[in-house]
Amino acid sequence: MGGSVKDVKSKAELDNITKSEEAVIIHFWATWCDASKQMDQVFSHLSTDFPKTHFLRVEAEEQPEISEAFSVSSVPYFVFLKDGKTVDTLEGADPSSLANKVAKVAGSANPGEPAAPASLGMAAGPTVLETVKEFTKENGSSQQANQVQPGLSDALKNQLQQLIGSHPVMLFMKGNAEAPKCGFSRKVVDILKGENVKFGTFDILSDIEVREGLKLFSNWPTFPQLYCKGELLGGCDIVIAMHESGELKEVFRDHGIDTIGSNEAKVSGSENGKGGIAQSTGLSMTLTSRLESLVNSSPVMLFMKGKPTEPKCGFSGKVVEILREEKVKFETFDILTDEEVRQGLKVYSNWSSYPQLYIKGELIGGSDIVLEMQKSGELKKVLIEKGIVQKETIEDRIKSLITSSPVILFMKGTPDAPRCGFSSKVVNALKEEGVSFESFDILSDEEVRQGLKVFSNWPTFPQLYYKGELIGGCDIIMELRDNGELKSTLSE
Repeated sequence: MGGSVKDVKSKAELDNITKSEEAVIIHFWATWCDASKQMDQVFSHLSTDFPKTHFLRVEAEEQPEISEAFSVSSVPYFVFLKDGKTVDTLEGADPSSLANKVAKVAGSANPGEPAAPASLGMAAGPTVLETVKEFTKENGSSQQANQVQPGLSDALKNQLQQLIGSHPVMLFMKGNAEAPKCGFSRKVVDILKGENVKFGTFDILSDIEVREGLKLFSNWPTFPQLYCKGELLGGCDIVIAMHESGELKEVFRDHGIDTIGSNEAKVSGSENGKGGIAQSTGLSMTLTSRLESLVNSSPVMLFMKGKPTEPKCGFSGKVVEILREEKVKFETFDILTDEEVRQGLKVYSNWSSYPQLYIKGELIGGSDIVLEMQKSGELKKVLIEKGIVQKETIEDRIKSLITSSPVILFMKGTPDAPRCGFSSKVVNALKEEGVSFESFDILSDEEVRQGLKVFSNWPTFPQLYYKGELIGGCDIIMELRDNGELKSTLSE
């Protein structure tokens, strides 16, 4: 091998190399991507420091069969293989992570020598270290910085980084630990208390800039979001799964998060009860039993002022309207008719106002929360996950998408920021011809990306549709443009 990078020209050639027992590392790159070229310098130096490892370079758009086999959706992208199996991947320009992952797969470059600086966390050779330092100086290549999406100001990025790092365990939620303002935030709070860890919180309802900025920063569209030592763990579903499997406790232990006494960790009287509701409420057993029965009397239960046909307040009327728009069957309870239920439910749910919406016995929130969840699509997701409504089939969804505009382009990225050269070419051709079109970023939705290949019987992207019919990909669009037929084809 001799410490050099080999350009792979075919899938057969790659398959032959990956059959070996040695470690194999593949760099998917593109000629138009500056980050790919810069990362290739680091990659080349690493090949010198790890001469017993295969370092391969694949031009992603020239080798679509290989790119598709490894689900490459952007460049630079690195795949790490051992014994012919993928053991790790890395997306984006992050030289420190690349060096670290190479060392993990390939082993120390110089056994017996002290490890490299902690920023790399591995025994990289001096050439690599120097290259990484130079790259970092020019590009600011901390892992977190590279994950930041475009569109965020430097001031907001700094604020988000400071907030995320303000506590070893940090929860961005709706409300606060003492008064969560959605059932999902409440559930994560209860889990953290159950894990006996100290944690900080930030109420995303109190700062719209932080709330919207964090979605971009973390590439995670919903809340709550839980971070451990600056690293995003996930939202409610992931935290629940990690907690139930014991993985969350392992993560805290591995990151040096100390557990504390249960009296410190938990708010008095907030032991986990059914549906995440506190048991020690001070309510009589009779009233508690009645409230539990009411909350669970229908899969979707709304406690409101008035009835759906005659709401007695605008907030209650709004939630009724939203549920009808979502085509959800629901039952209601008029809290104006029963003062005991009205006052008792405030204590039972730790929620002081009405309306209150419950799904499968779990408090979702009030009018503002429900409206926000509907706008973000989170409400529909919850209704599907809880089995309240049926999930739209991928075929139905694709049919809706391809007819959503007379001309629609399924591409990588957006017209303003294409993520591949072929998509960029088609966008430019349509703009040059003065064709009005909509677009869909297939990198943002893996289900649509894979489903459209089957639906259209067309394995690559971009794909251009006119009035629901597939016109073709990049080559066909270029041919139509060169023949002067593109505009007429899209206006018949």
